[in-house]
Amino acid sequence: MITISLCMIVKNEADVLHRCLSSVEAAVDEIIIVDTGSEDETITIAEAHQAKVYSFPWCDDFAAARNYSFDQASMDYILWLDADDVVPADELAKLNQLKQTMDEAYDMVMMQYHTAFDEQGRPTFSFARERLIRRKANLRWEGAVHETIPLAAHCLNTDIAVEHHKLKPKDTMRNLRILEKISRHGGLSARQQFYYARELADHKQYAEAVDQYTAFLNAPDGWAENQIEACLGLAACYESLHHETKGALALLQAFLYAPPRAEVCCALGNYFYRQQAWNQAVFWFDLATKCPVPLKSGGFIRLDCYGYIPWISLCCCYDKLKDWRQAWLANEAAGSFKPDDAAYLYNRQYLSQSYDSSKTE
Repeated sequence: MITISLCMIVKNEADVLHRCLSSVEAAVDEIIIVDTGSEDETITIAEAHQAKVYSFPWCDDFAAARNYSFDQASMDYILWLDADDVVPADELAKLNQLKQTMDEAYDMVMMQYHTAFDEQGRPTFSFARERLIRRKANLRWEGAVHETIPLAAHCLNTDIAVEHHKLKPKDTMRNLRILEKISRHGGLSARQQFYYARELADHKQYAEAVDQYTAFLNAPDGWAENQIEACLGLAACYESLHHETKGALALLQAFLYAPPRAEVCCALGNYFYRQQAWNQAVFWFDLATKCPVPLKSGGFIRLDCYGYIPWISLCCCYDKLKDWRQAWLANEAAGSFKPDDAAYLYNRQYLSQSYDSSKTE
């Protein structure tokens, strides 16, 4: 059986740290907490969980802090979490099972990371992350912000999921500030340029984000998953700037990097829906229902785009086309994903009269 060190970097996480540690401590053999300047009860809470606590002066470099935390580990494998992460009980059971059976030939284990949820707690946004690292492989974090460990050759993909549940907003300017500093010194990698564009868009600096997304897409060394996401981000920026046709062209560019993704198809469906081109919208939403969920791609996955969203959107399109039977069927398909959804229930009531009357005509 392998042993696991949990390694975390924290600052002022008293409101969530106990929740995090309580959710995972049954699966780990050592807890390493690297504190970067807490002024609350974070350290006290960590010590109550028998954590080994270290201090690390914050230097605007997440990779440096995470690498320092890894350097303190002594077990076979290193598991990393953020303080507002949680390992649900069923996922903890799977992690413990993996711990019992895993072949130590693997240098890295990928797990799903659920970071957004609907009102019923179902994940809506997910992506795979390098979550468990063999210590003697000496793999290192890279990137001052949006840091990552390059994919190892001997990697195991699993369906184990970690959930991210924030209780309070973080410093929303921190990542943008760090990336702007790197940019001023001319040191942005392709990955950092992609995330710089995303940060600019998140802060409604759409024109600047367009420039960064475009530069990233024109670079020769971008990762395909980031390129697809950049096309989606570029299209959203163009929409905010009222350049919708440019946005549609940006979405079509995504097909250069991979077979159709449901996120892109849904965005194109929405474009044609806004143009009141109902049949074109139907084409793209229908294609979205046929796209497989790319769970092993490593990219961002908007899970509702692979079921609920295209079906509920098809319902709306068929309603515009006065095809009540197809609207009813599409809405029922949407309901198979979210039977308690308010939009599905409203559409069901609304369509019951139109669909019933159409059958008698």
